[in-house]
Amino acid sequence: MKLMETPHISSILKSIEKPGRYIGGEYNRIMKDVDAVKCRFAFAFPDTYEIGMSNLGVRILYDVLNKDPDVWCERVYAPWTDMLEKMKEYSIPLTTQESGDELGCFDLIGFSLQYELCYTTALAMMKMAGIPIFTKDREESCPIIIGGGPCVYNPEPIADFFDVINVGEGEEVLLEICHLYIDMKERGEYTRAAFLRAASGIEGVYVPSLYDVIYNDDGTIREFVPKYDELPRRIKKRIIEDLDTVSYPEKLVMPYIETVHDRIVLEIYRGCIRGCRFCQAGMVYRPIREKSPEVLSKCARCLYDSTGYDEISLISLSISDYSKLRELTDSLLEWTDEANVSLSLPSLRIDSFSEELMQKVSSVRTGGITFAPEAGTQRLRDVINKNVTEEDLMRSVGIAFRGGKSNVKLYFMNGLPTETEEDIKGIADLAGSVVREYYRMPKEERPRGVGVTISVSCFVPKPFTPFQWEKQDSYETLMEKQEYLKACITDRKKIRYTYHDAKVSRLEAVFARGDRRLAPAIALAVEEGMIFDAWEEYFDYDKWVDIFARCGIDIDFYTTRGFALDEVLPWDIIDCGVTKEFLLRERERAYAEKTTPSCKEHCNGCGANKLGGKNRWCPQWHGKGGDEE
Repeated sequence: MKLMETPHISSILKSIEKPGRYIGGEYNRIMKDVDAVKCRFAFAFPDTYEIGMSNLGVRILYDVLNKDPDVWCERVYAPWTDMLEKMKEYSIPLTTQESGDELGCFDLIGFSLQYELCYTTALAMMKMAGIPIFTKDREESCPIIIGGGPCVYNPEPIADFFDVINVGEGEEVLLEICHLYIDMKERGEYTRAAFLRAASGIEGVYVPSLYDVIYNDDGTIREFVPKYDELPRRIKKRIIEDLDTVSYPEKLVMPYIETVHDRIVLEIYRGCIRGCRFCQAGMVYRPIREKSPEVLSKCARCLYDSTGYDEISLISLSISDYSKLRELTDSLLEWTDEANVSLSLPSLRIDSFSEELMQKVSSVRTGGITFAPEAGTQRLRDVINKNVTEEDLMRSVGIAFRGGKSNVKLYFMNGLPTETEEDIKGIADLAGSVVREYYRMPKEERPRGVGVTISVSCFVPKPFTPFQWEKQDSYETLMEKQEYLKACITDRKKIRYTYHDAKVSRLEAVFARGDRRLAPAIALAVEEGMIFDAWEEYFDYDKWVDIFARCGIDIDFYTTRGFALDEVLPWDIIDCGVTKEFLLRERERAYAEKTTPSCKEHCNGCGANKLGGKNRWCPQWHGKGGDEE
C-alpha cells in the first residue's frame, strides 16, 4: 500500500511533525514509466529528509543514474520517530518519494553511509521495508543492498549487512552495477550468488560475503581469505579522473520544507594537498582533481535559473587551495551581485585568507567566520601537520574584523597524540589572543560586539591516517581535559566554549576501528529499537555499553588499545591509494614534531598518483619528480 493511499492519511499527516517530509511530489523530481525501465534503484539516506536532501553526493548520483534511460533512481529517507509510530500503528511500509512504491520491490538499494552512528538507522530502514538485515538471510527476491560513502573505507563492522560495498566515487561504478544486473536478468543468468560473484570483478566493488576473516588468539586479524581465486586480494577505490566530464545536476529537487542547506552547492575539486595527520578525508579523497572555472560558472548559472536559490556555496576540503579561485569568483560575481546572490566559502584555511577574498564573500551578506587551528600550541600543530601559525590566525581574524565580522568560531581537538596540559591551555590562550586582536583596532573601526566560540571535538583515530594506529583517550581522560580547558578560560563574556560529548566519540571510535565481530551488537541494537544514534536526544551510551557487554565485545579493544604497527588492520582489505609506508613515515615525523609540505610544494610519495586523474597539483604528475622515500 502506498503512503498517500493509506486510510486515515489526512489524520496521520496532521498528527506528525513536518508532513512535507513524506508526501513527495517535489518540483524537479524525476518521474519515469516503471514499465519502460529495466532497473529500479532506490537511493536510501539513513537520516531525516532535511539532512538527506542537503547531501551533495545523493544529488549527484540521483542525477547520474536517472540520465540512464534504463534506470530509474528514486529517493527514500528515514522517517522521524513520530511518523515511525504511525507506520507501525497502520502497518505502513517504507516507501520512496517518487513513486510511493514499497522499498522492498526495488532491484537495488544504495545506502549513503556518511557517519558511523547512522548504522542502526540504515538497518532499521531495511527492517521497515521487510528486508532481512543480514545478507545471509536474504532470499532470491530481495533487493541487492549496496553501501557507499566515507564510512565504507572501513566496511568491516557492517560487512555482514551489505551485499555490495562501493569503495570510492560512485558515478561510474553504480551504473556498471546497474547494467550488470540488467544484462544478467536479460540473459536469464541472474541469481543473487552469481550476481555478487560477477559484481566482485568491477573495480571499486567489495563483496564481503566472498571473503573469510581469520583471527589470531589475541583477537587481532590474521588475514582476509578470498573464497575464489579470481577475487582481488585488496579492493582498489574508484575515482573519477576528469571532473569536467562527469555529470553534475542541472536541476535540483526542490523540497516543500526547509532543509539543512537550501542553497546551490558547487563542488570545485576533490582531494586535498595538505596532509593533516588526523584527517581521513584528506587522505582517502586523494588525488586532487579540479573542475575548470568555465564548467563551474556554467553549472552555477544553470542551477540558479532552475532553483532561484540566493546563495552559492563553493565546497571542497580546502576552498582556498583551488588554483583558479580568483578566476572563478570573478566570473561568478559578474552576475551574482546583480542577482543578489551571495557566495559562501565554508572551508577557508587560516593561512590563505585575504582582504580580496573577504570582500568577495561579503558582497551581499555579513556574519561570522570560521577557522580551524585544531591545536592550541605550535608544537602540537606541527605534530598534526596543520602548517599554520598563530601569526596566520591573527592576520586572518584582523582581516575579518576590518571586514565587519565580529564573531569568530575556532575548531580544535582534544586527545590528539602527544597532547599535554600546555597544549590544552593553549586553546584558551589562542581564543584570548583573538579577543585582544579585536581591541587593537581603533574603536571607531571595530564591528560591534566581539565574540569568539571555541568548539572542541574529541580525537578519533581514523583508518587511512598516520594516526590510525594510535589509541584514543579514555572517557575519563577526555572529560578531565574538557574540564581543564573550561577552567583555563577567564573571559567568559567574550569567549564561548562548546565541546563534543566524549561518549559519542568513544562509540565513533568503536565503529571506525571495528571489525565483523561488531555485527551481532549492531543487529541487537536495531532489534531493541535503537535508531537515530546520531541525534543527541536518541543517543544512549549506557545502552550501547550494555549491548556490547551482552555480545561479549570489549570496547577498549577498539578504542584505548593502540594498534601494533605490524598488525593486520580491519580496513587493510581496502586500497585507498595512499600507501601504509607513507602513513608510517608521516607517523614518525609526527612524533619527531616535523611538518610535511603540501603536495603543491613537494611530492611526498603518498602513492595516490597511481590512481590517475586530471588537473592534479602533485609535482610528480607534471614531470618534476617526487620523493618516494
